[in-house]
Amino acid sequence: MSEPTTTIAVLAEREPRERRAAMVPSDVHLLKSKARFIVERGAGATAGFSDQAYVDAGAEIVDLTAVFAKADVVLAVRPAHDSAALHPGTVLISLAGRNSDMASEFEARGIVHLALERMPRITRAQSMDVLSSQASVAGYAAVMQAACMLDVILPMMTAAAGTIKPAKMIALGAGVAGLQAIATARRLGAVVYGFDVRGAAREQVESLSAKFVFPEIKLSSAEGAGGYASDQSENEQAALRDALSPILSGMQIVVTSAQIPGRPAPLLIDDATIASMGSGTVIIDLAAESGGNTSRTVADEIVVVGGVQIAGPTNLPSLVATDASRLFSGNVRALLDHLIDSEAGLRLRPDDEVTNALLGVRAAALASAAA
Repeated sequence: MSEPTTTIAVLAEREPRERRAAMVPSDVHLLKSKARFIVERGAGATAGFSDQAYVDAGAEIVDLTAVFAKADVVLAVRPAHDSAALHPGTVLISLAGRNSDMASEFEARGIVHLALERMPRITRAQSMDVLSSQASVAGYAAVMQAACMLDVILPMMTAAAGTIKPAKMIALGAGVAGLQAIATARRLGAVVYGFDVRGAAREQVESLSAKFVFPEIKLSSAEGAGGYASDQSENEQAALRDALSPILSGMQIVVTSAQIPGRPAPLLIDDATIASMGSGTVIIDLAAESGGNTSRTVADEIVVVGGVQIAGPTNLPSLVATDASRLFSGNVRALLDHLIDSEAGLRLRPDDEVTNALLGVRAAALASAAA
């Protein structure tokens, strides 16, 4: 068998609070027949993967200068701005597809960015879908964080001193994160509810033995492209908030994850609803990065309003970085397996549905150059 022609580098993360690794040693081992791997020193340390583990998997440990000099493909979770040293023509695979400033910078410098946020929601791309795998981890971590912040316990408990009622939890948004939050809270013994503007989500919520909440209000079509919820009018959002308010006032944990691609997150919990909630209630807002689902959400901070704690974490998967990295890496490995031919090396074909989506505006340029 001929030597691999493609060199792939795993970059250490430099964003604050980012502890995940873009590829773990086990996936390096699975791909080493297709590509040569170099790993920046310490790239996996914060996720629990030593440099020696990468060496044992078949990678070479190098410094940052060698990454920039040798790599054909660079893997990162969130690329930092010091990736400016990447040479033109380098393929960068990472998140940050929604960062327009970074996208413009890559475009100007000839960096080919395969933005993982743009992965199409099609059957053959499910194994490559980083957003879904990390949302699942975030849903789990959200409930664990809420449980630590709560002044009561989640399950029912009976002792000689008396009986403690189980806590009530609701997930607003029954996507991947919301469903995982529901499943986690159920395993911990809470009484769990789920809400989504998409009536089709009822079956998924109830399959996890949670109660589906759907206020009796009239909404326009709630099903958007790719399985996401569609945007609602201001009047519809106001009616929805009013209908949800009495339900939320009886909850001890609220996990919100309602988002619409390319738009600010919908406001589901306003000041009036927060005022109606009991002191000690915990809200974990997973939509904080796109503005938040509450009127008081502040990204990466915990705000206390009338005894209600509102957390706006933007990188919960990093709290469980080892397993989050394994899932992220598995998605990237599936993508690389799709893109790399054992003989021809890396092939970016704009006529391929997956590649075209990841390239975004670069797809047309590459297609024109190949013509």
